Amino acid sequence: MEPYTSPPEEPETGREAQEVSLARTFGGRSLLRDLVETLVLTLIIFFVVNALTGRFQVRGSSMEPSLHTGQYLIVSKLSYRLGEPRRGDIVVFDPPNGAGEDYIKRIVGLPGEQVEVRDGSVWINGYRLEEPYVASPTPYSGSWLLGADEYFVLGDNRANSSDSHSWGPLPEENIVGKTWLCYWPPEHWGTLPHYSFPEVQAED
Repeated sequence: MEPYTSPPEEPETGREAQEVSLARTFGGRSLLRDLVETLVLTLIIFFVVNALTGRFQVRGSSMEPSLHTGQYLIVSKLSYRLGEPRRGDIVVFDPPNGAGEDYIKRIVGLPGEQVEVRDGSVWINGYRLEEPYVASPTPYSGSWLLGADEYFVLGDNRANSSDSHSWGPLPEENIVGKTWLCYWPPEHWGTLPHYSFPEVQAED
């Protein structure tokens, strides 16, 4: 009896030969799998980053001299999920005056406080705020009592800013997030100039 031998393999031709050649050259299915995994990971990172941060362009001079028109900022949406807004924070928010675009201002008054503007300065519960970031005295006057979930926000350029002095307190639910980083233009790259105040108490 003659020993059994398998029939010779037929040579690969046409499309099959091309597919085999491409598979050998580029790694076959492993390369495709790597590309899909990379794409999925990129999409996951994109959605996570957009859920936790936002981007904002400064328009106008209301935050001079701290911020300048044309700056591009990264806003942290996570900050106020982990903690409460603080006096001195620069925040981006949806203004209650129905302007249709986000604003950027600095928090000066916290929930439950009495805010008064007189003699060119801001007074909180009868205590005068020292505001080194303001270039000139505040040119208006008024008094506001903040509710349990309301903040008082003002632009650093007090003479040219649409803020709480003109349209009232800002509801907490309108706050988008705390500004974190300026990434453009290069000469302004860096973290944002928030300010830390000492605890404010009422006068005796």
